[in-house]
Amino acid sequence: MLEYLRSKKVRVREPATATYTERSGQAPSCGVNHNCEPTRVRVERVLLFEGPREVEVIEDCQCENKLTQCVRVPALKTYFFETPYETVIDVGSCASIKGSPDGFSCVPTKFDSALVKTPNKMDLVQTVVACELKESCYRVPYMEYYYEIIYHEDGVKEEKLKEIDVGRCLGGCTTGNRCLLRNPSDSAVCHLWAERPTNSCLPQGYESHMFVNQHGQIRTVLSVASCLCQP
Repeated sequence: MLEYLRSKKVRVREPATATYTERSGQAPSCGVNHNCEPTRVRVERVLLFEGPREVEVIEDCQCENKLTQCVRVPALKTYFFETPYETVIDVGSCASIKGSPDGFSCVPTKFDSALVKTPNKMDLVQTVVACELKESCYRVPYMEYYYEIIYHEDGVKEEKLKEIDVGRCLGGCTTGNRCLLRNPSDSAVCHLWAERPTNSCLPQGYESHMFVNQHGQIRTVLSVASCLCQP
């Protein structure tokens, strides 16, 4: 297993604000008006000491036009490659757009799930349904369901399924320009990047939802009202 992992190419994660030109000082392979995007990705599952992990392997890329609007774009992933359970799913992603305001990104705001058949069971894979231009730290809907008892005026008791959008906070909290040392002859080239701040995207406020559950008890569920970068 160790030899298998060593044979994998490990990609060093670059700062999110660094472009290809800033990292290497070379022109992008697709030109300034295009992005190099993966077109074929397969998902491999490996067993580590910490437990099973999924590794995404990019098999092919192509040049895509930089978009001016935040939209969902297709993103195909292959699960259980070269097995009887091989499945291709469009998990979706959010387009990289040009000319977006500082501090804003095209991010997923609505999710769904797809079923993947495995040798032992059915797995759920999260897919992106919609994207919006949001600040780096943002709230997304997250639905939870509870049984609720309702007493009508005529004394009839009714049991219903209550849907509550409890919300989740997504995104990072990188703010400002983190380049500490630029090339004197070319300001677009950054030689030294600052470490990421330790702030986290956390709920800023909550709303409470009260109802009577199927046991006749009053239940309170908190939902995220908004999100904010906090230390």
